Amino acid sequence: MRKLPQSFAEPSKSSSADKKASLAHESALKHVVGKAQYLDDIPEWPNMLHVATGMSVHAHAKITSIDLADVVAADDVIDVIVQTDIPGDADISPVFTGDVLLAGDTVHYVGQPIFAVAARTFEAAKRAVKLAKIEYQVLPPLLHPRESVEQSDFVMPTHKMSMGDAEQAIKQAAHKISADMYIRGQEHFYLEGQISIALPNEDGGMHVLSSSQHPSEVQKLVASVLAVPLNKVQTEVRRMGGGFGGKESQAAALSCMAAVFAKRNQCPVKYRMPRQDDMVQTGKRHDFWNQYNVGFDNEGKLAGVSLELAGMCGCTTDLSDGIVDRAMFHADNAYYLNNADVIGYRCRTNTVSNTAFRGFGGPKGMLTTEAMLDDIARKLGKDPLDIRKINLYQGDNTETHYGQKVEEDVLPHLIAQLEESSNYRERREQITAFNKSSKWLKKGLALTPVKFGISFTSKHLNQAGALIHVYTDGSIHLNHGGTEMGQGLYTKVAQVVARGFGVDYQRIMISAARTDKVPNTSPTAASAGTDLNGMAALDAVNKIKHNLIEFAAEHYQVKPEQVSIRDDKVWIDDKPIAFEEFIKLAYMNRISLSSTGFYRTPKIGYDRASAKGRPFFYFANGASVSEVIVDVLTGEYKVTRVDILHDVGDSINPALDIGQIEGGFVQGMGWLTTEELLWDEKGKIISNSPANYKIPTATDVPEHFNVELFNRPNQEDNVYYSKAVGEPPLMLPISVWCALRDACASVCDYTFSPPLAAPATAEKVYECMQAAIAHARNDAGNQTSKSI
Repeated sequence: MRKLPQSFAEPSKSSSADKKASLAHESALKHVVGKAQYLDDIPEWPNMLHVATGMSVHAHAKITSIDLADVVAADDVIDVIVQTDIPGDADISPVFTGDVLLAGDTVHYVGQPIFAVAARTFEAAKRAVKLAKIEYQVLPPLLHPRESVEQSDFVMPTHKMSMGDAEQAIKQAAHKISADMYIRGQEHFYLEGQISIALPNEDGGMHVLSSSQHPSEVQKLVASVLAVPLNKVQTEVRRMGGGFGGKESQAAALSCMAAVFAKRNQCPVKYRMPRQDDMVQTGKRHDFWNQYNVGFDNEGKLAGVSLELAGMCGCTTDLSDGIVDRAMFHADNAYYLNNADVIGYRCRTNTVSNTAFRGFGGPKGMLTTEAMLDDIARKLGKDPLDIRKINLYQGDNTETHYGQKVEEDVLPHLIAQLEESSNYRERREQITAFNKSSKWLKKGLALTPVKFGISFTSKHLNQAGALIHVYTDGSIHLNHGGTEMGQGLYTKVAQVVARGFGVDYQRIMISAARTDKVPNTSPTAASAGTDLNGMAALDAVNKIKHNLIEFAAEHYQVKPEQVSIRDDKVWIDDKPIAFEEFIKLAYMNRISLSSTGFYRTPKIGYDRASAKGRPFFYFANGASVSEVIVDVLTGEYKVTRVDILHDVGDSINPALDIGQIEGGFVQGMGWLTTEELLWDEKGKIISNSPANYKIPTATDVPEHFNVELFNRPNQEDNVYYSKAVGEPPLMLPISVWCALRDACASVCDYTFSPPLAAPATAEKVYECMQAAIAHARNDAGNQTSKSI
């Protein structure tokens, strides 16, 4: 391994703190015994008010009249507001404009809040909102991205990335295929719903407790709606019961609403959105309507690809510009496209504004390309794995369609290792034989890779801060801008700090993210939480450590290189001193024991005008093999075995990383199989409760579920040469979708790729199977005609 940069030097190899460790999540015990405190667990103040909102019943309409007299007069109602009652700016958009806290004279989706009620109890608030009398002039809604493309109705301008001459390459290719597919979205379904508490303070400001992935954005928007400076608002986030991107931008609305009522009434206010309101009012993963046109040679090697990706953004931009960008960046997945045109449309629809979701657009680009490679394999009569392998980034073919080079040669080796360890070839032969002999059950197998870029594609977000205090008893307080949503970020950063200092992990206490401790933070998203906050914390550690070593050298009259901190002790020329004893000595000699830290990701940048650059610091990689069995008569199926090999660099905490891989896989499998997000013809969401929206359960987890970490350090100088792990695993279960399609293709002897919807519910698998059967019958008929 290369030598670490001096500013991030590792402790001595003899240090126990240096060893990566599968430590338990810092709140694991609290979770198990029920002591982990979420916002709804905080005891309520006697004068606390509760919020509910009155929502639009139309997807697109003008409000012609609104009568709230009965709402105001309802029992236990204390306050009622409309947009004009907001003291500051009603627009709470995260980046662009259009996301209003309460609607004005026009509503743009079913469920849009029009007015809000604060009452003594949540039940009273919910009863009161039903008493409103609102009349509308209904306008025609726009509900499908295809309509948006046809009408050129977009929330942001269309963007294009190109490499070579795709049109000419496709035209001249030996073989060509064109297809389109509709990929549905996904509901976040975090266990803890959206919630916030606002506490007014004596200075006219607000202390906001929020379940948010982006405390600084909450701070900014609360200040904006209250018309106060940022320094009068403090946002605090101790933990979330899941986020998955759904609390990156859309948690702010609850904090802003609670804060407006708290300021007006000078009392604590809680806004806890019930699950059914949450599923109606908050954004989802984007639906995408994608089209491809591909040219390839007799071996299946890509000559040129044209891709059009149309994201269903909803009625406003929210984070859709970056989401569609990331779908475009990841349209190649792991493959050298040779010549490529990738176009991304940001489609406006009269639905709730869609938002970030784990993978942030990347899965929607990848799935279409993986389907395309399956189509090529069926066209040529080859194993889809062979088509994937010959098109991987490797050798001289390492440039992406946006100009970044794939510098790590990971995937060819990782796939070869997984192919062997999972016995892919042997199982492929066994499954082919099984399918020939089994009439009513068919098996499918697929191996698919993932290459996922790590960094925010908005360059300014790639920065982080930290604050560390060493107290006189040797205990260490850690704070940084990242938020904990169950992924283990706090545990990992505490491990980084312990390893950096050379002390025991138990010395570290990590506290809630607060905007008055670490300011101007980026969201905990883009899989960059450990990368950014871990490096910022190391920067603070190194500043304190530098002071301590300089002091020790002067005090004990030795050279600095004779001083080290390891094994939870301070060593002076190989003589140990208890860490807490040395810290007391340093304090008595007026040595600073506190520091801030800062980090910004190097090497990155993307020029939108030329559509070229290096948007990602590095790539995380992985691959999975999935095996399924399908009932031909019903389309019902089971995922029987999954093998995963995933690249996390030099893992800081292997147990947490494996947990993220397993969880990400199952969540991604839900998106691609059971979680069908649907609207009716009037724009009302149909899948609005656990009764009609099916997330995976424990019974859906494959019985044989093998996860291994690929043993290779990150070649970039990331925190201890680790790699991000949050989002990339979500795309591994594309192998499940491909395996289901493979099982269906077996009934026509793999000569045809039958269309399969995403998600591939049992009904959609049945339809896919029927398409394959029809193709087989048609082929048989043609053969009979030819013989006659």
